[in-house]
Amino acid sequence: MSESAPFAFADGAAFVSVLKGNPMITPAPIVSTRPHVEAFFSRIDPVRGRLIFAIDATASRQPTWDMAAKLTGAMFNEVAAIGGLDVQLIYFRGWNECVASRWLTDAQSLTNIMSRVMCAAGHTQICKVLNHVRKEHAKQPINAVVFIGDACEETPADLYEATCSVPVFLFQEGSNPQISAIFATLAKLTGGAHVEFNANSPVTLAELLKAVATFAAGGSKALANQASAAARLLLTQIKK
Repeated sequence: MSESAPFAFADGAAFVSVLKGNPMITPAPIVSTRPHVEAFFSRIDPVRGRLIFAIDATASRQPTWDMAAKLTGAMFNEVAAIGGLDVQLIYFRGWNECVASRWLTDAQSLTNIMSRVMCAAGHTQICKVLNHVRKEHAKQPINAVVFIGDACEETPADLYEATCSVPVFLFQEGSNPQISAIFATLAKLTGGAHVEFNANSPVTLAELLKAVATFAAGGSKALANQASAAARLLLTQIKK
């Protein structure tokens, strides 16, 4: 018996009619996705969050830079159980230097880079950071942005124009009301949050960083499950 020549079907109905007339061909069953199946696959193939970690590295920022460098491990450790985290560091210093690292998958790599950077006198370049976020997000979705700084020497309207749909979490060192107003507007426009902190309280910054890392890896639901004071504080702004 010779083999049948290959053939094609013009539409799905013709294919179904052939299946019904041929007992040797069994249609594949329709498989529906179940919540417990989705949970299983999320455990064996977890989705990694993508977070941009941006810091003002102008001259007055060295103490906070050093503190942030020591706290980066907390972000990775916090989300290890729910998927993991990829982080890109961005910093600006001097008058025209704004640098982005490669995407990093572990705390040690990020700490090593930060330990080699010295802050230098200059002005803020937040608009460059926001433009970079928009370009990176267009290539591959980013879940969150952290920005740590205490100043803004740019036109606020330019910053607002540069935002995109990525939530930006702005952690402001100090309580300058003019800076607070700008940072709060950026947070509202992007669906993120703005929080003031004291440089003498590294625990506060550490808890905020862990909360954003959790949000980047698992969204608002994971942040709510974290149940920390920092998580509750961020959620009150995210849900507005």
